[in-house]
Amino acid sequence: MLKVSKFGGSSLATGDQVRQVCDIITADPARRIIVVSAPGKRHSSDIKVTDLLISAASERLMGKIGASECAEAIERYRDIAAELELPTEIVESIAQDFTERLENNIDDSDLYMDTMKAGGEDNCARLIAQVLQARGFEAHYVNPMDAGLLLSDEPGNAHVLPEAYNRLRHLPDRPGITIFPGFFGYSSEGHVVTFSRGGSDITGAILAGAVRAEVYENFTDVDSVFAANPSIVSDPAPISELTYREMRELSYAGFSVFHDEALEPVYRAMVPVHIRNTNNPKAKGTLIVPQCNTRKTPVVGIAAMSNVCCVYLSKYLMNRQIGFGRRLLQILEGENISFEHVPSGIDNMSVIIREDNLPAEKEKRVVEEIRQTLAPEDVSVERGLCIIMVVGEGMQHTVGIAARATGALANSDVNIEIINQGSNEVSMMFGVKSADMDIAVQALYKEFFDGHNS
Repeated sequence: MLKVSKFGGSSLATGDQVRQVCDIITADPARRIIVVSAPGKRHSSDIKVTDLLISAASERLMGKIGASECAEAIERYRDIAAELELPTEIVESIAQDFTERLENNIDDSDLYMDTMKAGGEDNCARLIAQVLQARGFEAHYVNPMDAGLLLSDEPGNAHVLPEAYNRLRHLPDRPGITIFPGFFGYSSEGHVVTFSRGGSDITGAILAGAVRAEVYENFTDVDSVFAANPSIVSDPAPISELTYREMRELSYAGFSVFHDEALEPVYRAMVPVHIRNTNNPKAKGTLIVPQCNTRKTPVVGIAAMSNVCCVYLSKYLMNRQIGFGRRLLQILEGENISFEHVPSGIDNMSVIIREDNLPAEKEKRVVEEIRQTLAPEDVSVERGLCIIMVVGEGMQHTVGIAARATGALANSDVNIEIINQGSNEVSMMFGVKSADMDIAVQALYKEFFDGHNS
Protein backbone atom coordinates (compact mmCIF):
# COMPACT_ATOMS: atom_id res chain seq x y z
CA MET A 1 0.00 0.00 0.00
CA LEU A 2 1.24 3.49 -0.85
CA LYS A 3 -0.03 6.70 0.71
CA VAL A 4 0.74 10.27 -0.22
CA SER A 5 0.35 12.46 2.88
CA LYS A 6 0.30 16.26 2.88
CA PHE A 7 0.69 18.42 5.99
CA GLY A 8 -0.57 22.00 6.03
CA GLY A 9 1.07 25.07 7.51
CA SER A 10 -0.77 24.93 10.84
CA SER A 11 0.58 21.39 11.29
CA LEU A 12 4.16 22.65 10.95
CA ALA A 13 4.07 25.98 12.80
CA THR A 14 6.05 24.92 15.90
CA GLY A 15 8.53 22.32 17.02
CA ASP A 16 5.80 20.43 18.91
CA GLN A 17 3.67 20.37 15.77
CA VAL A 18 6.60 19.04 13.73
CA ARG A 19 7.07 16.26 16.31
CA GLN A 20 3.43 15.25 15.90
CA VAL A 21 3.82 15.26 12.12
CA CYS A 22 6.89 13.03 12.32
CA ASP A 23 5.06 10.69 14.72
CA ILE A 24 2.23 10.37 12.19
CA ILE A 25 4.61 9.79 9.28
CA THR A 26 6.55 7.06 11.03
CA ALA A 27 3.46 5.35 12.49
CA ASP A 28 2.52 3.94 9.09
CA PRO A 29 5.15 2.52 6.69
CA ALA A 30 2.75 3.14 3.79
CA ARG A 31 3.31 6.89 4.20
CA ARG A 32 6.32 7.05 1.89
CA ILE A 33 5.63 10.29 -0.02
CA ILE A 34 5.18 13.34 2.20
CA VAL A 35 4.26 16.84 0.98
CA VAL A 36 4.76 19.80 3.32
CA SER A 37 3.63 23.41 3.39
CA ALA A 38 5.57 26.32 4.87
CA PRO A 39 5.09 26.92 8.62
CA GLY A 40 1.77 28.64 9.25
CA LYS A 41 0.39 30.67 12.12
CA ARG A 42 1.22 29.71 15.69
CA HIS A 43 -1.73 31.76 16.98
CA SER A 44 -4.47 33.95 15.51
CA SER A 45 -2.40 37.15 15.44
CA ASP A 46 0.70 35.47 13.98
CA ILE A 47 2.00 35.82 10.41
CA LYS A 48 2.53 32.87 8.08
CA VAL A 49 6.08 32.34 6.81
CA THR A 50 4.86 32.69 3.22
CA ASP A 51 3.38 36.10 4.02
CA LEU A 52 6.67 37.18 5.57
CA LEU A 53 8.49 36.16 2.39
CA ILE A 54 5.96 38.00 0.23
CA SER A 55 6.48 41.11 2.34
CA ALA A 56 10.27 40.80 2.00
CA ALA A 57 10.00 40.41 -1.78
CA SER A 58 7.60 43.35 -2.04
CA GLU A 59 9.99 45.56 -0.10
CA ARG A 60 12.86 44.60 -2.41
CA LEU A 61 10.74 45.25 -5.51
CA MET A 62 9.97 48.73 -4.18
CA GLY A 63 13.67 49.53 -3.99
CA LYS A 64 14.05 48.75 -0.30
CA ILE A 65 15.99 45.94 1.37
CA GLY A 66 13.36 43.56 2.83
CA ALA A 67 15.94 42.24 5.28
CA SER A 68 13.81 42.57 8.44
CA GLU A 69 10.94 40.52 7.00
CA CYS A 70 13.39 37.92 5.73
CA ALA A 71 15.10 37.79 9.12
CA GLU A 72 11.72 37.22 10.79
CA ALA A 73 11.07 34.25 8.51
CA ILE A 74 14.50 32.82 9.34
CA GLU A 75 13.78 33.29 13.05
CA ARG A 76 10.67 31.13 12.69
CA TYR A 77 12.82 28.22 11.52
CA ARG A 78 15.36 28.98 14.24
CA ASP A 79 12.62 28.63 16.88
CA ILE A 80 11.41 25.34 15.40
CA ALA A 81 14.93 23.95 15.21
CA ALA A 82 15.64 24.99 18.81
CA GLU A 83 12.49 23.25 20.06
CA LEU A 84 13.59 20.11 18.23
CA GLU A 85 17.22 20.45 19.45
CA LEU A 86 18.54 20.32 15.89
CA PRO A 87 22.10 21.37 14.99
CA THR A 88 22.57 25.09 14.34
CA GLU A 89 24.03 24.27 10.91
CA ILE A 90 20.52 23.48 9.69
CA VAL A 91 19.25 26.97 10.43
CA GLU A 92 22.39 28.57 9.00
CA SER A 93 21.77 26.73 5.75
CA ILE A 94 18.16 27.98 5.70
CA ALA A 95 19.30 31.53 6.45
CA GLN A 96 21.79 31.42 3.58
CA ASP A 97 19.11 30.15 1.19
CA PHE A 98 16.65 32.91 2.12
CA THR A 99 19.34 35.57 1.82
CA GLU A 100 20.32 34.35 -1.63
CA ARG A 101 16.68 34.37 -2.73
CA LEU A 102 16.22 37.90 -1.42
CA GLU A 103 19.28 39.10 -3.34
CA ASN A 104 18.24 37.48 -6.63
CA ASN A 105 17.77 39.52 -9.81
CA ILE A 106 14.45 41.40 -9.75
CA ASP A 107 14.16 42.24 -13.46
CA ASP A 108 11.19 39.86 -13.76
CA SER A 109 9.15 40.78 -10.69
CA ASP A 110 6.71 37.87 -11.03
CA LEU A 111 9.41 35.21 -11.20
CA TYR A 112 11.31 36.91 -8.37
CA MET A 113 8.20 36.84 -6.18
CA ASP A 114 7.62 33.16 -6.92
CA THR A 115 11.21 32.31 -6.04
CA MET A 116 10.80 34.04 -2.69
CA LYS A 117 7.39 32.48 -1.94
CA ALA A 118 8.65 28.97 -2.71
CA GLY A 119 11.37 29.26 -0.07
CA GLY A 120 8.96 28.53 2.77
CA GLU A 121 7.97 25.08 1.54
CA ASP A 122 11.42 24.25 0.16
CA ASN A 123 13.22 24.83 3.44
CA CYS A 124 10.48 23.22 5.50
CA ALA A 125 10.86 20.03 3.43
CA ARG A 126 14.62 20.03 4.05
CA LEU A 127 14.03 20.50 7.78
CA ILE A 128 11.47 17.67 8.04
CA ALA A 129 13.82 15.29 6.21
CA GLN A 130 16.58 16.10 8.71
CA VAL A 131 14.26 15.61 11.69
CA LEU A 132 13.34 12.15 10.44
CA GLN A 133 16.98 11.31 9.78
CA ALA A 134 17.83 12.36 13.34
CA ARG A 135 15.21 9.86 14.52
CA GLY A 136 16.97 7.09 12.61
CA PHE A 137 14.66 6.88 9.58
CA GLU A 138 15.78 6.95 5.97
CA ALA A 139 14.27 10.14 4.63
CA HIS A 140 15.27 12.26 1.66
CA TYR A 141 14.36 15.77 0.53
CA VAL A 142 13.49 15.80 -3.17
CA ASN A 143 13.58 18.96 -5.26
CA PRO A 144 10.56 19.30 -7.61
CA MET A 145 12.93 19.94 -10.55
CA ASP A 146 14.75 16.63 -9.97
CA ALA A 147 11.44 14.80 -9.55
CA GLY A 148 10.02 16.24 -12.77
CA LEU A 149 7.21 18.49 -11.52
CA LEU A 150 6.88 20.64 -14.64
CA LEU A 151 4.40 23.52 -14.54
CA SER A 152 3.11 26.13 -16.96
CA ASP A 153 5.05 29.39 -17.10
CA GLU A 154 2.37 31.30 -15.16
CA PRO A 155 3.93 32.73 -11.99
CA GLY A 156 1.52 32.68 -9.07
CA ASN A 157 -1.07 30.65 -10.95
CA ALA A 158 0.82 27.78 -12.57
CA HIS A 159 -0.76 24.52 -13.72
CA VAL A 160 0.79 21.09 -14.06
CA LEU A 161 1.96 20.05 -17.54
CA PRO A 162 0.75 16.63 -18.75
CA GLU A 163 4.28 15.26 -19.18
CA ALA A 164 4.95 15.76 -15.46
CA TYR A 165 2.82 12.77 -14.51
CA ASN A 166 5.00 10.32 -16.39
CA ARG A 167 8.12 11.76 -14.75
CA LEU A 168 6.62 11.72 -11.26
CA ARG A 169 5.30 8.17 -11.38
CA HIS A 170 8.80 6.88 -10.52
CA LEU A 171 8.81 8.56 -7.08
CA PRO A 172 7.95 5.28 -5.25
CA ASP A 173 11.16 3.78 -6.62
CA ARG A 174 13.17 6.07 -4.36
CA PRO A 175 14.37 4.52 -1.08
CA GLY A 176 12.95 5.46 2.29
CA ILE A 177 10.57 8.35 2.89
CA THR A 178 10.41 11.07 0.24
CA ILE A 179 9.88 14.61 1.57
CA PHE A 180 8.52 16.83 -1.18
CA PRO A 181 7.97 20.60 -0.88
CA GLY A 182 4.49 21.75 -1.84
CA PHE A 183 3.24 24.84 -3.64
CA PHE A 184 5.85 25.12 -6.41
CA GLY A 185 7.47 23.42 -9.36
CA TYR A 186 9.51 24.45 -12.37
CA SER A 187 8.62 25.75 -15.80
CA SER A 188 10.09 24.15 -18.93
CA GLU A 189 12.57 27.05 -18.96
CA GLY A 190 13.77 26.10 -15.46
CA HIS A 191 12.10 28.93 -13.55
CA VAL A 192 10.51 28.45 -10.12
CA VAL A 193 6.74 28.95 -10.47
CA THR A 194 4.05 28.56 -7.84
CA PHE A 195 0.45 27.47 -7.78
CA SER A 196 -2.16 29.85 -6.38
CA ARG A 197 -2.13 30.26 -2.57
CA GLY A 198 -2.87 27.06 -0.71
CA GLY A 199 -1.27 25.19 -3.59
CA SER A 200 0.45 22.54 -1.48
CA ASP A 201 -2.87 20.68 -1.67
CA ILE A 202 -2.41 20.68 -5.45
CA THR A 203 1.14 19.31 -5.20
CA GLY A 204 -0.05 16.44 -3.04
CA ALA A 205 -2.92 15.66 -5.40
CA ILE A 206 -0.61 15.66 -8.43
CA LEU A 207 1.81 13.24 -6.75
CA ALA A 208 -1.03 10.99 -5.54
CA GLY A 209 -2.46 10.86 -9.06
CA ALA A 210 0.92 10.29 -10.68
CA VAL A 211 1.89 7.34 -8.45
CA ARG A 212 -1.69 5.98 -8.28
CA ALA A 213 -1.64 6.09 -4.49
CA GLU A 214 -4.06 4.01 -2.46
CA VAL A 215 -5.17 7.19 -0.72
CA TYR A 216 -4.19 10.86 -0.55
CA GLU A 217 -4.15 11.95 3.10
CA ASN A 218 -4.55 15.68 3.64
CA PHE A 219 -3.68 16.57 7.24
CA THR A 220 -4.96 19.89 8.52
CA ASP A 221 -6.20 21.36 11.82
CA VAL A 222 -9.84 20.17 11.89
CA ASP A 223 -11.38 16.77 12.58
CA SER A 224 -13.39 16.77 9.37
CA VAL A 225 -15.14 18.85 6.75
CA PHE A 226 -18.29 20.36 8.23
CA ALA A 227 -21.65 21.04 6.61
CA ALA A 228 -21.20 24.79 7.12
CA ASN A 229 -18.56 27.23 8.28
CA PRO A 230 -18.23 26.88 12.09
CA SER A 231 -17.64 30.63 12.37
CA ILE A 232 -21.14 31.19 10.94
CA VAL A 233 -23.07 28.16 12.20
CA SER A 234 -22.61 26.90 15.74
CA ASP A 235 -21.65 23.21 15.99
CA PRO A 236 -22.25 22.27 12.33
CA ALA A 237 -22.66 18.63 11.38
CA PRO A 238 -19.47 16.79 10.36
CA ILE A 239 -19.42 15.22 6.89
CA SER A 240 -18.05 11.69 6.92
CA GLU A 241 -18.07 11.20 3.16
CA LEU A 242 -18.67 13.29 0.06
CA THR A 243 -17.99 13.09 -3.66
CA TYR A 244 -15.32 14.83 -5.69
CA ARG A 245 -17.97 17.02 -7.32
CA GLU A 246 -19.47 18.03 -3.98
CA MET A 247 -16.07 18.89 -2.53
CA ARG A 248 -15.18 20.87 -5.65
CA GLU A 249 -18.33 23.00 -5.31
CA LEU A 250 -17.85 23.53 -1.58
CA SER A 251 -14.15 24.40 -1.88
CA TYR A 252 -14.83 26.81 -4.71
CA ALA A 253 -17.42 28.65 -2.63
CA GLY A 254 -15.44 29.10 0.54
CA PHE A 255 -14.58 25.78 2.24
CA SER A 256 -10.90 26.56 2.87
CA VAL A 257 -10.04 23.12 4.23
CA PHE A 258 -9.10 21.90 0.73
CA HIS A 259 -7.99 23.78 -2.40
CA ASP A 260 -10.65 23.59 -5.12
CA GLU A 261 -8.05 23.00 -7.87
CA ALA A 262 -6.58 20.01 -6.03
CA LEU A 263 -9.37 17.62 -6.95
CA GLU A 264 -8.71 17.18 -10.67
CA PRO A 265 -5.53 15.07 -10.39
CA VAL A 266 -7.03 12.66 -7.86
CA TYR A 267 -10.38 12.61 -9.66
CA ARG A 268 -8.76 11.55 -12.93
CA ALA A 269 -6.79 8.81 -11.18
CA MET A 270 -9.73 7.83 -8.92
CA VAL A 271 -7.59 8.23 -5.80
CA PRO A 272 -9.72 8.81 -2.68
CA VAL A 273 -8.83 11.77 -0.46
CA HIS A 274 -8.86 11.47 3.32
CA ILE A 275 -8.97 14.79 5.20
CA ARG A 276 -7.59 14.30 8.71
CA ASN A 277 -6.54 16.26 11.79
CA THR A 278 -2.84 16.37 12.66
CA ASN A 279 -3.72 17.11 16.30
CA ASN A 280 -6.26 14.29 16.47
CA PRO A 281 -5.12 11.59 14.03
CA LYS A 282 -7.54 9.04 15.49
CA ALA A 283 -10.55 11.11 14.40
CA LYS A 284 -12.53 9.60 11.54
CA GLY A 285 -12.02 12.57 9.22
CA THR A 286 -13.76 13.02 5.88
CA LEU A 287 -13.40 10.81 2.82
CA ILE A 288 -13.75 12.26 -0.68
CA VAL A 289 -14.72 9.51 -3.12
CA PRO A 290 -16.20 9.09 -6.61
CA GLN A 291 -19.67 8.15 -5.34
CA CYS A 292 -21.58 8.13 -2.05
CA ASN A 293 -24.28 5.50 -1.94
CA THR A 294 -25.21 5.56 1.75
CA ARG A 295 -26.30 9.17 2.29
CA LYS A 296 -30.01 9.62 2.94
CA THR A 297 -30.29 13.40 2.70
CA PRO A 298 -30.10 15.45 -0.52
CA VAL A 299 -27.88 18.30 0.70
CA VAL A 300 -24.35 17.74 2.01
CA GLY A 301 -23.22 21.31 2.74
CA ILE A 302 -23.83 25.05 2.62
CA ALA A 303 -20.93 27.29 1.52
CA ALA A 304 -20.54 31.04 1.14
CA MET A 305 -18.15 33.23 -0.83
CA SER A 306 -18.09 36.95 -0.12
CA ASN A 307 -16.65 39.88 -2.08
CA VAL A 308 -18.23 39.26 -5.45
CA CYS A 309 -19.87 41.69 -7.85
CA CYS A 310 -22.30 41.44 -10.73
CA VAL A 311 -22.02 43.03 -14.17
CA TYR A 312 -25.63 43.31 -15.33
CA LEU A 313 -26.77 44.25 -18.84
CA SER A 314 -30.06 44.14 -20.67
CA LYS A 315 -31.05 44.49 -24.28
CA TYR A 316 -34.35 43.73 -25.97
CA LEU A 317 -34.14 40.60 -28.18
CA MET A 318 -30.67 39.82 -26.86
CA ASN A 319 -31.43 36.14 -27.41
CA ARG A 320 -31.72 36.72 -31.18
CA GLN A 321 -28.24 38.25 -31.49
CA ILE A 322 -25.86 35.45 -32.39
CA GLY A 323 -22.53 35.79 -30.58
CA PHE A 324 -23.75 38.31 -27.98
CA GLY A 325 -22.54 36.24 -25.02
CA ARG A 326 -19.26 35.41 -26.73
CA ARG A 327 -18.50 39.07 -27.39
CA LEU A 328 -19.31 39.96 -23.77
CA LEU A 329 -16.93 37.33 -22.46
CA GLN A 330 -14.26 38.41 -24.95
CA ILE A 331 -14.37 41.89 -23.41
CA LEU A 332 -13.64 40.34 -20.01
CA GLU A 333 -10.93 38.13 -21.51
CA GLY A 334 -9.26 41.21 -22.99
CA GLU A 335 -8.95 42.61 -19.47
CA ASN A 336 -7.71 39.25 -18.10
CA ILE A 337 -10.86 38.85 -15.97
CA SER A 338 -12.22 35.41 -15.10
CA PHE A 339 -15.89 34.95 -14.23
CA GLU A 340 -17.72 32.70 -11.78
CA HIS A 341 -21.29 32.39 -13.10
CA VAL A 342 -23.30 33.73 -16.04
CA PRO A 343 -27.03 33.62 -15.21
CA SER A 344 -29.12 34.93 -18.12
CA GLY A 345 -32.62 35.55 -19.44
CA ILE A 346 -33.91 36.25 -22.94
CA ASP A 347 -33.27 40.00 -22.64
CA ASN A 348 -30.64 40.21 -19.90
CA MET A 349 -27.40 38.68 -18.76
CA SER A 350 -25.42 38.83 -15.52
CA VAL A 351 -21.76 37.98 -15.05
CA ILE A 352 -20.60 37.18 -11.52
CA ILE A 353 -16.98 38.20 -10.86
CA ARG A 354 -14.78 38.24 -7.79
CA GLU A 355 -14.39 41.86 -6.74
CA ASP A 356 -10.60 41.76 -6.65
CA ASN A 357 -10.66 40.80 -10.34
CA LEU A 358 -12.59 43.99 -11.18
CA PRO A 359 -10.88 47.01 -9.61
CA ALA A 360 -12.32 50.45 -10.32
CA GLU A 361 -10.09 51.25 -13.29
CA LYS A 362 -10.94 47.95 -15.00
CA GLU A 363 -14.63 48.39 -14.25
CA LYS A 364 -14.65 51.73 -16.04
CA ARG A 365 -12.97 50.28 -19.14
CA VAL A 366 -15.17 47.19 -19.19
CA VAL A 367 -18.43 49.14 -18.90
CA GLU A 368 -17.36 51.56 -21.63
CA GLU A 369 -16.36 48.75 -24.00
CA ILE A 370 -19.64 46.92 -23.34
CA ARG A 371 -21.52 50.10 -24.28
CA GLN A 372 -19.45 50.62 -27.43
CA THR A 373 -19.42 46.97 -28.58
CA LEU A 374 -22.81 45.60 -27.52
CA ALA A 375 -24.97 48.76 -27.27
CA PRO A 376 -27.09 47.48 -24.35
CA GLU A 377 -30.08 49.42 -23.10
CA ASP A 378 -28.66 49.19 -19.60
CA VAL A 379 -25.34 48.14 -18.08
CA SER A 380 -24.40 48.40 -14.41
CA VAL A 381 -22.11 46.89 -11.82
CA GLU A 382 -23.39 45.92 -8.39
CA ARG A 383 -20.87 45.31 -5.65
CA GLY A 384 -21.20 44.10 -2.09
CA LEU A 385 -22.62 40.69 -3.00
CA CYS A 386 -21.90 37.18 -1.83
CA ILE A 387 -22.57 33.76 -3.30
CA ILE A 388 -24.31 31.06 -1.24
CA MET A 389 -24.00 27.49 -2.54
CA VAL A 390 -26.33 24.67 -1.55
CA VAL A 391 -24.50 21.47 -2.52
CA GLY A 392 -25.47 17.82 -2.73
CA GLU A 393 -25.54 15.02 -5.32
CA GLY A 394 -28.94 13.95 -3.98
CA MET A 395 -30.64 17.19 -5.02
CA GLN A 396 -31.11 15.97 -8.59
CA HIS A 397 -33.36 13.15 -7.36
CA THR A 398 -35.34 15.20 -4.83
CA VAL A 399 -38.37 17.35 -5.58
CA GLY A 400 -38.76 20.68 -3.81
CA ILE A 401 -35.17 21.58 -2.87
CA ALA A 402 -35.37 24.98 -4.55
CA ALA A 403 -38.70 25.72 -2.87
CA ARG A 404 -37.29 24.83 0.54
CA ALA A 405 -34.18 26.96 -0.01
CA THR A 406 -36.02 30.04 -1.28
CA GLY A 407 -38.62 29.66 1.45
CA ALA A 408 -35.94 29.54 4.14
CA LEU A 409 -34.34 32.71 2.78
CA ALA A 410 -37.69 34.49 2.49
CA ASN A 411 -38.63 33.58 6.05
CA SER A 412 -35.36 35.18 7.20
CA ASP A 413 -36.05 38.36 5.19
CA VAL A 414 -33.11 37.71 2.86
CA ASN A 415 -33.68 39.07 -0.63
CA ILE A 416 -32.35 36.91 -3.47
CA GLU A 417 -30.49 39.04 -6.01
CA ILE A 418 -29.44 36.16 -8.29
CA ILE A 419 -30.29 32.48 -8.56
CA ASN A 420 -28.64 29.86 -10.75
CA GLN A 421 -28.55 26.08 -10.94
CA GLY A 422 -26.39 23.91 -13.15
CA SER A 423 -27.96 21.23 -15.32
CA ASN A 424 -26.29 18.49 -13.27
CA GLU A 425 -28.12 19.81 -10.16
CA VAL A 426 -25.18 19.15 -7.84
CA SER A 427 -25.36 22.72 -6.60
CA MET A 428 -27.71 25.67 -6.42
CA MET A 429 -26.33 29.20 -6.26
CA PHE A 430 -27.93 32.22 -4.62
CA GLY A 431 -26.55 35.74 -4.82
CA VAL A 432 -27.45 37.92 -1.83
CA LYS A 433 -26.14 41.10 -0.25
CA SER A 434 -22.92 40.57 1.71
CA ALA A 435 -24.63 41.99 4.80
CA ASP A 436 -27.09 39.08 4.66
CA MET A 437 -24.49 36.32 4.21
CA ASP A 438 -24.46 34.94 7.77
CA ILE A 439 -28.25 35.09 8.09
CA ALA A 440 -28.65 33.31 4.75
CA VAL A 441 -26.21 30.51 5.62
CA GLN A 442 -27.84 30.00 9.02
CA ALA A 443 -31.33 29.90 7.51
CA LEU A 444 -30.34 27.33 4.87
CA TYR A 445 -28.45 25.24 7.40
CA LYS A 446 -31.46 25.17 9.70
CA GLU A 447 -33.69 24.11 6.80
CA PHE A 448 -31.53 21.21 5.64
CA PHE A 449 -29.51 20.18 8.70
CA ASP A 450 -31.54 21.06 11.78
CA GLY A 451 -30.81 18.38 14.36
CA HIS A 452 -27.67 17.22 12.48
CA ASN A 453 -29.82 14.95 10.34
CA SER A 454 -27.06 14.74 7.71
